[in-house]
Amino acid sequence: MGNKLDAFLKILFDYTLTAVGTVVISPLLFYIAYRITKEDHGPIFFAHIRIGKDGKPFPCYKFRSMVVNNKEMLEKHLAENPEARAEWEREFKLKNDPRITPIGQVLRKSSLDELPQIFNVLKGEMSLVGPRPVVQEELDKYYGEAVKEYCSVKPGITGLWQVSGRSDVDYPERVAMDVEYVRTRNLWKDIVILYKTFDVVLNKKGAY
Repeated sequence: MGNKLDAFLKILFDYTLTAVGTVVISPLLFYIAYRITKEDHGPIFFAHIRIGKDGKPFPCYKFRSMVVNNKEMLEKHLAENPEARAEWEREFKLKNDPRITPIGQVLRKSSLDELPQIFNVLKGEMSLVGPRPVVQEELDKYYGEAVKEYCSVKPGITGLWQVSGRSDVDYPERVAMDVEYVRTRNLWKDIVILYKTFDVVLNKKGAY
């Protein structure tokens, strides 16, 4: 009974806070959308396939922060820079990514590029707090036996990793944090993580 109540309260918490929050931040969403289209006239949103609860893939939304031809640019950059290729294969991201647009730099540093994930929450694909939404390749390469824990809950817009160093934390630690969250999760912990997230975002800690 306790687990069912906890699950209900988390869903209620997610939907209520997200619905209210979407209305409150709507002017910011429209402003960012305007800046993105003004800069290079490309799409406003970017949807990348991530793995959700029960191992189901879903389109994880973000504000587009890269140039339109980012795939071709990445391939060329990795082919010409062995160190960048090694970093990409290790982290699935680059600290100095040439594909990021000027407005994209601002969005990533402030984590505002992730705001459209509120729509993933409203669709029931994500929670406000949970494990990091990862791609299948990351799940296969790094999670091992922890896949069971990861797939048992919805991934979150924020979580332990985001309030514990973010990109400054190595991959095994990230996986350990995801497992820790799943095993010890409760509504109060979600509230604490959300509170800490505001501090991390405002101070731009570990973001790139």
